[in-house]
Amino acid sequence: MIRSTFHAALVLAGSLVASTACSARSAATPLPAPAVDSKLGSTSGPQTAVFAGGCFWGVQAVFQHLKGVVSATSGYSGGAAKTAEYETVSGGETGHAESVQVVYDPAQITYGELLRVFFSVAHNPTELNRQGPDEGTQYRSAIFFGNEEQKRIADAYIAQLNAAKVFSRAIVTQVVPLQAFYPAEAYHQNYATLHPNQPYILYNDAPKVEQLRREFPSLYQDKPVLVSRQSSH
Repeated sequence: MIRSTFHAALVLAGSLVASTACSARSAATPLPAPAVDSKLGSTSGPQTAVFAGGCFWGVQAVFQHLKGVVSATSGYSGGAAKTAEYETVSGGETGHAESVQVVYDPAQITYGELLRVFFSVAHNPTELNRQGPDEGTQYRSAIFFGNEEQKRIADAYIAQLNAAKVFSRAIVTQVVPLQAFYPAEAYHQNYATLHPNQPYILYNDAPKVEQLRREFPSLYQDKPVLVSRQSSH
């Protein structure tokens, strides 16, 4: 986010802790593939998924590097249209979570594979109402499902991961229906790609992209899919 000098100092001081997306993982191996998933090509045309996992800069950056992803847009979900703007959401009282809308080709990547990346590298699903140095309900872990199929796959995968105890703490990710997604202001789009040397990006988000490249080489694409920075905000 557009961080204060004080917050940037905290980020730098806590860089060692924040450098790994899923520090609560009990093993250093990739998460298991979802036992319940859709099949490649089972649905025609682009599909949409919405995830929240802390600051949307890093979540967007991860999904932008996934093969099969058409676009990944930072924005807000969970609250009303009139409060879907950064300064208001940052107060933590709007019901919104900083979210990322992922448009993907189901012939190249499944919804379950998106979930696997979301839980593996995009964020730490065991942190309640926070991610790394960021605190508040706007940084909560959430899956905003667009249909019953997405809900079924998400619920089953969370149950699978909890049963396998792949994290040292329980997953706190909410699985809730998507009411609406509101794109964030233009200056938030593609932020990690456009500002690779910003301290927050270096210590919190660049390691996620590197972890994606290392753990999921078959899904990783070196050149990120960027979205237009135009916005009504």
